[in-house]
Amino acid sequence: MKKQKVYLDHNATTPLHPQVKKAMQKAMESFGNPSSLHVFGREAASLVEQARENVASFIGAKAEEIVFAGSGSEANNTVLNMVACSSKHCCPFKKDGKTRIVTTQIEHPCVLESSKCLKDRGVDVIFIGVDDQGKVKMDELSHAIVPGVSIVSVMMANNEIGTIQDVRTISQMAHKVGAFFHTDAVQAVGKIPIDVKDLNVDFLTLSAHKIYGPKGIAALYSKKGIPFCPFIRGGHQERGRRAGTENTLGIIGLGIAIEMRAQEMIPEAKRLREFKNILRDGIRQKIPDVRFNGHPEDSLAGTLNVSFRGAEGEAVLLYLDMEGIAVSTGSACASGSLDPSHVLLATGISAELAHGSVRISMGRETRISEIKYVLDVMPNVIDKVRKMSTVY
Repeated sequence: MKKQKVYLDHNATTPLHPQVKKAMQKAMESFGNPSSLHVFGREAASLVEQARENVASFIGAKAEEIVFAGSGSEANNTVLNMVACSSKHCCPFKKDGKTRIVTTQIEHPCVLESSKCLKDRGVDVIFIGVDDQGKVKMDELSHAIVPGVSIVSVMMANNEIGTIQDVRTISQMAHKVGAFFHTDAVQAVGKIPIDVKDLNVDFLTLSAHKIYGPKGIAALYSKKGIPFCPFIRGGHQERGRRAGTENTLGIIGLGIAIEMRAQEMIPEAKRLREFKNILRDGIRQKIPDVRFNGHPEDSLAGTLNVSFRGAEGEAVLLYLDMEGIAVSTGSACASGSLDPSHVLLATGISAELAHGSVRISMGRETRISEIKYVLDVMPNVIDKVRKMSTVY
């Protein structure tokens, strides 16, 4: 069998869309500082504002509600750290001197670690559990969302198992007690339709490199009228909400990536859902003792997380890599850790089974021939890894 080169780790990052690369190369000539009043600055500022319009339009927002940031992690930190703000001028969260965050056990590490840090600083943090398919336990959530909660932060689509949460209902629950609602939609934007007004969210995070844009640029939706406390202070950039000279090239790349998503998202999702079903059925037929993680329907079309009993995930990853297939054992931001996935553990599976899990995430360039190649290669890889184990 001829070895192929197959990239199936799109949840970690995506290749640049050809139109994004073309636009960024052209924009290299617009080197002016967007804050400068001369013609060079105005030219750069015009490109930045066009990108802002693209992002806003795509999620049903207004341009002035979009704040550009350096990453999804920065944008998420921006929202959560407002809870610890004590300024009487800008703090939107202080209520009778008490602050509380409600989030979940399966959030991205940037939300979990920020929440833990805030807890050490005196903020009350409640981590809500999920069921065996990764859905937030709504009864547990309803008991936690009470008067005195400052913000509820729930990831829209999980980066490891792809499960999609009922954001609309959760935002309603938050607003009933006067809390603000934030969703980390980094894995959702560009993969499923999103309208911030319909969902009634107060803050939403998205990132360019998950949707075929460049790394180092993200955006935060902040609903108009809500006080905003900057995480990075200094100059007047982003209407005073995020200091620092704008990453003009990155912003332009994000704007074009969003433009391409508007054209390609729906047909791509349909195609990837078909591939996912083929892949899941093929693995189930060819490999014994497997468990598929995440919700079977309410999940991202291109994400499939599978646990192989008796096979160590890192070994599976390395052997697949030797065959030219790139997958992941979970979040790229947690890949340096030897601990089993916190997401999978939260769904109730054992640490042993969590260690034997692989995440396959497809994208716009994934082809059916690649899926068939994976199904040809994977049974032998799993068999080889299992034979190496003394547990299975």
